[in-house]
Amino acid sequence: MVEVGPRDGLQNEPKTLPASVKAELIDRLAASGLKSVEAGSFVAPKAVPQLADTADVLALIARRPEVRYPVLVPNMTGFKAAKAAGADDIAVFIAASETFSRRNINCSIADSLERCAPVCAAALEGGIRVRGYISCVMGCPYEGDIEAGAVAALAERLLGLGCHEISLGDTIGVGTPGQAAALVDTVAGLVPRDRLAVHFHDTYGQALANLLAVLDRGIEAIDSAVAGLGGCPFAAGRQGAAAGNVASEDVLYMLNGLGIETGVDFDLLAETGRFIAGHLGRPPASKANLARGE
Repeated sequence: MVEVGPRDGLQNEPKTLPASVKAELIDRLAASGLKSVEAGSFVAPKAVPQLADTADVLALIARRPEVRYPVLVPNMTGFKAAKAAGADDIAVFIAASETFSRRNINCSIADSLERCAPVCAAALEGGIRVRGYISCVMGCPYEGDIEAGAVAALAERLLGLGCHEISLGDTIGVGTPGQAAALVDTVAGLVPRDRLAVHFHDTYGQALANLLAVLDRGIEAIDSAVAGLGGCPFAAGRQGAAAGNVASEDVLYMLNGLGIETGVDFDLLAETGRFIAGHLGRPPASKANLARGE
């Protein structure tokens, strides 16, 4: 399980939380047994003001040696800032939709790959791991359906740049289990399955079903956000704003039911979901948390 709540979750929240609360969120998530917790991003503060204090957050967290704390970087400027802040794991991102890429980061897909290349090279040279994200893999708010073959080609490019793992993101949550399984099979024709992860949003209530479908196709890395935080701040359009990420508590409840060992404590994770939801002034979106919460 890759926890994306402190980054992908909080970036779309209208309320900006203090660095101390974000750091406590990350510490609580790590204490629950999660081994990868996104700690923030070094994108332009104007683009994502909610995460403008990521350097402060990194300075406050109580790092555990067994936990990785990746941060998102868009370019060399962001990479240098992340490195100066002590980041030892980063993530880069591209979109599978040309229109989404231009509206999200104001450049073409080709240009975004060119931005990623020097970042990946510099990170690898410095012993920093790089994860790659591809957004809009099953649908775009502007272009509609996305060809799986195009996603596979982009995943292969990221693998060639040195990404240790490529996360396939259904940014607006339109995918269904059959589509998710077919996408994974197509991408796996160019990228080994053990180098793939999935990142599903629950806009149409399909996220857990999609996860089960790709688990059956050999995927072992799942992105999720505690309390079901987040969505995509750039995904408004034909489908409307995307709903939140699939909730970590719901994913863990399903995995526990399947007998899949994660090393994550449900009670601690659920408590963390209620902690951050309380700071945001609303109940957690996780059904499992609400069903078993205090």
